[in-house]
Amino acid sequence: MAGIKGILFDKDGTLIDFHATWSGVADRMALEAAAGDRAKADELLAKAGYDFETKGFKADSIFAAGTNADIIALWFPELSAAEQREALDHFNEISTEQGSAMAVPLPGIAGALAALHAKSYRLGVATNDSTAGCERTLSAIGMAQLFDAAYGYDAVANPKPAPDAVLAFCDLTGLKPSEVAMVGDNRHDLDMARAGGCGLAVGVLSGTGTRESLAPLADVVLASVADLPAFLAGRG
Repeated sequence: MAGIKGILFDKDGTLIDFHATWSGVADRMALEAAAGDRAKADELLAKAGYDFETKGFKADSIFAAGTNADIIALWFPELSAAEQREALDHFNEISTEQGSAMAVPLPGIAGALAALHAKSYRLGVATNDSTAGCERTLSAIGMAQLFDAAYGYDAVANPKPAPDAVLAFCDLTGLKPSEVAMVGDNRHDLDMARAGGCGLAVGVLSGTGTRESLAPLADVVLASVADLPAFLAGRG
């Protein structure tokens, strides 16, 4: 733990309030995909992991953990490759504009990130959102200056749970994977940490993941990133 010098964060559910930010965006995307048919849109949302009883997305569901490309493949399997790329460009535009405009930081995140930055940790974001969407969101919430880099699903050859973003972050910072902690609210975040050889895998309960889903893969499960500075200081 004392050897941790860099921290990669998932974005949605880890830094950003997933439900407050994305529920409305997901509904718009589904309605567009269903050509305005409310019943069909609800079917698409359910396919992507929306639970109408709890009014939230399930842990590790396509919308909670996947990319826009995964959503397009799920919702439009009949489209040609060219048509899917066109739909993907449109959905990326929606998620970039609306996701950043509606972004709600989780409580305590600003202070925690500032404290970690002040301790000279190298900070990065690894998300299955687009890179443009991630960068725009970080700017919108006034935190972009704290991060060395942001890696969306389209910034690397293989998105989470593949280790590509970990390796890219290490190439940028000169750190070894064993010197990097990965923090996220879903299993694919922790799968990436393990695949990339991260020195610390931290699950947080601030998003769609549960203690039961995260604990088998995590070195520690915290309530929120807000608890991370104290955890690192206490275990250093």
